[in-house]
Amino acid sequence: MSQEIGQSEESERTTAPIENGFPIRQLNDIAEKEGYGGARQWYRPIYTMHKWWARRLGSTFRAISLYSLLDDPDSINVYEPGADQQLSSFEGERNDLERLISSVSIEDPDALWELYPKDVRISDKKILDPFMGGGTSLVEASRFGAECHGQDLNPVAWFVTKKEIDAGSTDPEKLEAAYDKIEASVADELKQYYKTPCPNHPEEHDADVMTSFWVKQLDCVSCGEAVSLFGDYRVGKGRYENDDKYSVFCPGCESVVYADDWRSDTTCSECGHEWVPQEGTVSGSSYTCQECGQKYGITDAIQEQDGYDLKYFAIEYYCSTCDDRRDYDKSDTKGYRGVREEDINLYEEAESRWENSPNLHDYVPDESIPEGHMTSDRNPLFDHGYENWKDMFSDRQLLVLSILMSEIENIPDKNIREFFLITLCGALRYNSMMSGYSQTNNQKHDLFKTNSFAPPTQPSEGNIWGAEYGTGTFQSTWEKTIRAVKWANRPTERYIEYPDTNGYPSHPINRDLDEPDTVETSPFAQPIGQNTTVEQGDVRDIDAEDEYDAVITDPPYYDNIIYSEISDFFYVWQKVLLEDEYECFEDERTPHDESIVANPFLDKGEEEFEHELGEAFSSIQQALKQDGLLAFTYHHSDSESWGELLQSLCEAGFEVTATYPITADVSKFIEGEAVEFDIVIIARPASERQPISWNSLRRNIYRTAQKTRQRLEENRDLSRGDIGVVEMGRCFHEYSKHHGKVERAGKTMTAKEVVDEIYGVIQHGSDIGEIDVFLDLLETPDASFNDLNKLCRGTNATPERMEDMRLYRMDDGFKLGIWNNEKRIAYIQSRVDSDEELTNLDMAQFLRYRWEHGKSVSEYLRKWEITDDLRELCEGLADATGDDTYRNILESRLSDY
Repeated sequence: MSQEIGQSEESERTTAPIENGFPIRQLNDIAEKEGYGGARQWYRPIYTMHKWWARRLGSTFRAISLYSLLDDPDSINVYEPGADQQLSSFEGERNDLERLISSVSIEDPDALWELYPKDVRISDKKILDPFMGGGTSLVEASRFGAECHGQDLNPVAWFVTKKEIDAGSTDPEKLEAAYDKIEASVADELKQYYKTPCPNHPEEHDADVMTSFWVKQLDCVSCGEAVSLFGDYRVGKGRYENDDKYSVFCPGCESVVYADDWRSDTTCSECGHEWVPQEGTVSGSSYTCQECGQKYGITDAIQEQDGYDLKYFAIEYYCSTCDDRRDYDKSDTKGYRGVREEDINLYEEAESRWENSPNLHDYVPDESIPEGHMTSDRNPLFDHGYENWKDMFSDRQLLVLSILMSEIENIPDKNIREFFLITLCGALRYNSMMSGYSQTNNQKHDLFKTNSFAPPTQPSEGNIWGAEYGTGTFQSTWEKTIRAVKWANRPTERYIEYPDTNGYPSHPINRDLDEPDTVETSPFAQPIGQNTTVEQGDVRDIDAEDEYDAVITDPPYYDNIIYSEISDFFYVWQKVLLEDEYECFEDERTPHDESIVANPFLDKGEEEFEHELGEAFSSIQQALKQDGLLAFTYHHSDSESWGELLQSLCEAGFEVTATYPITADVSKFIEGEAVEFDIVIIARPASERQPISWNSLRRNIYRTAQKTRQRLEENRDLSRGDIGVVEMGRCFHEYSKHHGKVERAGKTMTAKEVVDEIYGVIQHGSDIGEIDVFLDLLETPDASFNDLNKLCRGTNATPERMEDMRLYRMDDGFKLGIWNNEKRIAYIQSRVDSDEELTNLDMAQFLRYRWEHGKSVSEYLRKWEITDDLRELCEGLADATGDDTYRNILESRLSDY
């Protein structure tokens, strides 16, 4: 295989395609489509079965797996998608596969991409993901037939991934039969708690309540008046023929009426009350009494008043009976209205049943909310009056959820039972009193839309089982589950066809232009998850040694999301049915202290995170075969993040071989602005590291960056920021080979210090001139004119210019113009005498010559500006020649010689 990434000729390690090139543009185009809006549930339904945070796209990990695992044509089989297992045309000629694999390069990274939509199988590969999270890497790697092992410390992550893997071997018909039984048993009972008299025929039939609207109330601390905490008085956007209006709540008569402009004066059509719906009682973290004008902090009042009250003020309804008659406008069959007495009575009926059904209380969590950064610091739940997890739910929600849980517990098949538990937990995102309502989109908010706990002042309560319409219901979540299982049994792939470009993209996707077609393949014959196992546990406890061909993962990023704390919301519900089945669900919460993440609440900052991540990488390095490959995605924000990561990897015995962007554009990077990167990093267990001077390494980095940039700019249509990330990876590789042995001014440089330098090279470009080439020649044994020519290629230096500077001569063989070369010193002396501008090399060699001959250097040290660049050059000359005089020439103890 190619030695492109810079391995020594002695190395026998085979490079993987991903080390030589990666289809950034192709992947970004398909990833943009997969990640757009709600497309994920159609591209790969398996990943929408249950929430996991910061989940990478399936297309990303499919591409990583494809380019990481395909390195031996003899271990690869390629089939056309479809149940008949027809061999692809690639199987007709093994040389074709070898050609595709070996031709991947910076210039031609798409060479392997034509296998992306094929049913590719790889034998004899063993894969590990020790940070499996939501399981994306394992699902995608398993589709290639690899033996996959996954692990995660978080029990929720383990359970979610377990069910994704189980999905491929689960019979969808058995799931559907179990759903039918549950629906027949409890659906009507549960839906009865979400009914309301039909707005059109209240005496004849009921309509379904899609959403119940509540508002928190606090007493005014001045006059005692009850204040409803409205941010504004919108209920929802008008639909159909009223889509240019908003339904608003009238504080005068408590009706819901239409407002032509909710931001300006509005008159209630029911009572004539005049108000501005935009002007609520809440502003920021305070509320204002409209009776006396007193303003006060919301959380202060909650604590002083020992909680808050809730007012049921509006509903969103749908009447299927009236809709079927087709003699009503659509807005009369689906809309908003104020709460009626029947609505309040129905809620109280559910509340009473809950209070008088102690047997159902065992099916809801009774754990207290643990203190942590996400619950105590970021948005203190306790200040908002929440103490236990069940405080986040209304009594009606607890009743319905407990009935569902008891029904799920009675399912005899353990695997089927767990899929329904996953479904119920998925519905919890939209079915708690922690969910607000989007008036512009007419739907409930996902509890974790901000990846945190943010208690709303206007909670929305959904119809948990579900009406014909509604967001996040058990019924609609179930549809995601069954779609996921069916896809897992017969997965498909989607890819882009680029017309008139031989299958390759000619420009980035532009949604304002005609888009290339997205094609869905026939189902693949191999289900997901075969030969895959997952465990709950800490990456640092993995005891495997020299076992895995590749580790493909997505490790935690600093303090981006503290998964352990927010996943407790799901954990306590899953624990109800799982604590007797699995040991990892016996504790009160998920592991917090052991999680590798910066957590201010636990006094875990940058140093602790870097140390723990380093421990994890050490464990991974031990588990990998010596010729194994580590491929992982990561989230970066600045050069400091790069330095921490590179330091951790190198200290754990890795060397970075490549980096690639997986964002659409990071061009701000070049201007040095703060940019968040999503990147793929490739690393290998390090070979023996060789010492090197910083000056030599810097020149290698300059050349590497410039060569990489030129190749990418000449052959690929990428943004400058994307090119910069690829440059960065090649420069990291240069450093990784010498980590811990890079000397600068007698001190060993850290990875962070080198990254700062590399970052500057990438941002500002490299400038390799005559002096850099001269230093390289000094370090080249038996340097020749051919070496000079090679070193000048791709630089700003030319042999002609160097000859003019007397940096070499050819009159008696190839000789370098060192400090004691007569022609070189004569050249410098003439420039000194005529006050011509001197280079740093001129100055360094002139001072070295005078010192050797016992001549004073002090007048020149006073006359010339002794810059950091000059000092750096003297260090480089000392390293290149072994002549420490250069290192001391600028010191004061020699200046008065």
